[in-house]
Amino acid sequence: IPAVPNTILMALTPGHRIGPYEITALIGAGGMGEVYRARDPRLGRDVAIKVLPAAFSADPDRLRRFEQEARAAAALNHPNILAVHDIGTHDGAPYIVSEFLEGETLRSRLPGSRVGVGSPRAPREDGGTLPVRKAVEYAIQIAHGLAAAHEKGITHRDLKPENVFVTADERVKILDFGLAKLTQTGAALADASNAPTIPVESQPGMMLGTIGYMSPEQVRGLPVDHRADVFAFGAVLYEMLSGRRAFRGDTTVDTLTAILQEDPPTLPTAERHIPPTLARIVERCLEKSPAARFKSTDDLAFALQSLETLSSASLVPAPVAARKSRERVAWALLVLAGLALGALAVPTTFYFRRAAPEPAVTRLDVVTPPTTDAFSFALSPDGRQLAFVANGEKGSQLWLRPLDQVAAQPLAGTEGASYPFWAPDSRAIGFFAGGKLKRIDLAGGAPQVLADAPSGRGGTWNHDGVIVFTPTAGATALMRVMATGGTPVPVTRLAAGQGSHRWPQFLPDGRRVLFLVTLGQPQTHGVYVASLDGGEPTRVLTGETAAVYAPPGYLLRVSQGVLVAQRFDAARATVAGEPIPVAQAVGTDDGTFHSAFSVSAAGVLAYRAGGATRRQLVWVDRMGKVQGAVGPPDENSLANPALAHDGQRVAVNRTFQGNADVWLMDLGRGVPSRFTFDAAVDSQPLWSPDGNQVVFSSNRRGVFDLFEKPANGAKDEQPLLVTSQDKAALDWSPDGSVLLYATQDPKTASDLWALPLTGERKPFPIVQTSFDDIEGQFSPDGRWLAYASNESGRYEIYIRPFPEPRGKWQVSTAGGLQPRWRRDGTQLYYVAPDTRLMAVPIRLASDTHSLDADVPAALFPTRLASGAAIFPAGSLSRAQYAVAPDGRFLMNVTVDEAVTSPITIVQNWTAGLKK
Repeated sequence: IPAVPNTILMALTPGHRIGPYEITALIGAGGMGEVYRARDPRLGRDVAIKVLPAAFSADPDRLRRFEQEARAAAALNHPNILAVHDIGTHDGAPYIVSEFLEGETLRSRLPGSRVGVGSPRAPREDGGTLPVRKAVEYAIQIAHGLAAAHEKGITHRDLKPENVFVTADERVKILDFGLAKLTQTGAALADASNAPTIPVESQPGMMLGTIGYMSPEQVRGLPVDHRADVFAFGAVLYEMLSGRRAFRGDTTVDTLTAILQEDPPTLPTAERHIPPTLARIVERCLEKSPAARFKSTDDLAFALQSLETLSSASLVPAPVAARKSRERVAWALLVLAGLALGALAVPTTFYFRRAAPEPAVTRLDVVTPPTTDAFSFALSPDGRQLAFVANGEKGSQLWLRPLDQVAAQPLAGTEGASYPFWAPDSRAIGFFAGGKLKRIDLAGGAPQVLADAPSGRGGTWNHDGVIVFTPTAGATALMRVMATGGTPVPVTRLAAGQGSHRWPQFLPDGRRVLFLVTLGQPQTHGVYVASLDGGEPTRVLTGETAAVYAPPGYLLRVSQGVLVAQRFDAARATVAGEPIPVAQAVGTDDGTFHSAFSVSAAGVLAYRAGGATRRQLVWVDRMGKVQGAVGPPDENSLANPALAHDGQRVAVNRTFQGNADVWLMDLGRGVPSRFTFDAAVDSQPLWSPDGNQVVFSSNRRGVFDLFEKPANGAKDEQPLLVTSQDKAALDWSPDGSVLLYATQDPKTASDLWALPLTGERKPFPIVQTSFDDIEGQFSPDGRWLAYASNESGRYEIYIRPFPEPRGKWQVSTAGGLQPRWRRDGTQLYYVAPDTRLMAVPIRLASDTHSLDADVPAALFPTRLASGAAIFPAGSLSRAQYAVAPDGRFLMNVTVDEAVTSPITIVQNWTAGLKK
């Protein structure tokens, strides 16, 4: 227990009362007041009370500012900040009441050097240091506390080991938040031996803070903001890691000069096994210029958080001398610490010496097995593992490559995986497969299904176990679900003119999400930030390229094949400066707006050059043999092929120069011709039975409506069906009288509707349930409807009569999508979850609404372009193949050119930005 000085101002003894509080013990006293332990009889709890000198009351302005700042500190409700309960006056002296803590200050845990005037402890002599892992643990808690205060506009100004308290259960509390500038005295600076911990006054042209932990701008007497706390944090972390002060001279002036001109001695990274990333964090905190430090303590906390998951081998403490046993103190520390203040003017003619150079940028190539999905890979948050999709014995699946090993291993049960993303502790991976969002734990076990995701477009996972993901490829908002599974709920909603929210990523605070808006009106495209707490998203960047946040404060994105970095303030969600090139020829998938790069919180970057997915229309027979191609491979996102009834022409989606339109192609020549020209998304083309008209969806009015245009292009398109909901044309009845389309309803999910093309043209529902009913097609005689529905928990294929709903039959047995009729109506085809094309013999009764369906038979693996941009939405999608009159299949396939280019790993990638 700290010694009580002889100078006691009020000498309250046990039993006395200060307001409603009953004194139980005097803990400490000095020129800045006494600290008491007291009992709050109203709540039955112990508190700490600091009674300040009556001189505070003699100066009304000073007292007003004390009360104002005390209330501001009391508003900081955070587990890493000392809680202030009350303020008042007693016999003319102000007092402040806080929570009572048991433990000791961080100074008490650090190695020798005097702890300052009035220290309750003798200096330590053992020369030991904190274990690196423990230093990181404390630093993360301090950073979180600072971030919470900075978010409310409160800057500490006097962060130092004396103002950091470690409780008996290892919780860290920051003391004296926001009050340092109020404890003003006329005391002069003491001798040089005490200089590193002596506070000085803040007036125009003067300083505020504690020498040894002040930032250069504080030394110069300049205005300060939260970045001064970042500098002090760096000094404290340096001391925890090295066992010595970052800045210390023989005299006060020498110490101040060192802060302005010198860099601290290099951290003993080799001797203490300090990770280079941690050393770089300290160096950046201690930059002389505030602009060169972390832009926010949110960014700083995020960078440190990644180190918490490092393996114990990377944070092994250096051998330390045995420490003398010490008794933990019952030590009450208040928000207003005793600060001996003085005035010291500092000349402004100092110069800044260049900081120690960062480690050099290093690159290595990771060679993966061949893959047809060059974009699905992700670095773990700790930067130590790489997950990627590649081909194996069981087809395409997820692989894991620890970067400290030479071989990668496939992960069982991840067949068909795409777009992996990591848990924040680097111990589990989320991914999409088989129309589901799944997770796999690296400790073992089979993958778990978390939610439906017919064509997932990215996921992200925060420390609270919340996953935000995009379930479909088209018009859908972001959804959230717990990492243990459950019912997804919306995070965002589609605003007018927006087509899709995809590629989410949590920002460092774990509450806000960066994501891409695309596919809608061009004026809505861009990178946005949304919050789990609600509110309208904010646009950060324009364009149709997804961006990724990278510590210590950058947005990474690909622009015309070049990976660029741009400064980004995560707390304010604002960009600054010009984009800086990072890597050339990085692959981008125009169909998904996803680029081939990943970055970890630990400062490691991975990217793959090239790898653009190419697609092609090919003719395939019933044995799966390719009999010919329609045109060359296309890198412009072919999707949704529609074959004219005569089998001579095809309409298809094609994205060219960032614009999605309908293109027509004569199968004899194989040369595509652009059919629509609007800047909006034109998609889902469909031929009329006589081949004279083409119907398509377009969101040029804000939602996807149906338009009609003569196939010969003689007239402009005209609206066919305009409503408030997205819709997509699916099929035209053989007699041309009814158009089948899908629409989305917030209450009934995706439904199938019919639009009569004669008479009043009043649409009516065909299949309307609380489930997704999608991908419908009329039978060749027009009396039956085949479609997919997830009413059983997974998508299966059903057939029902049309137009009267007299029963239904399930014809698939283990899941299925994309039903298509054979032209004579004797078979129904669909795609199984393992991508094989299945055939079901069907016998339709000619005079009654009944049918017989045989057991489905597998024909061949399809290689269909499931990664294609299925506009306008995954739940409004259409089959990626068509059945020709002669029984062949026209399929939109991923060109079987497995990518073999390596994934390049870049360490210290930010160092290259300064060159």
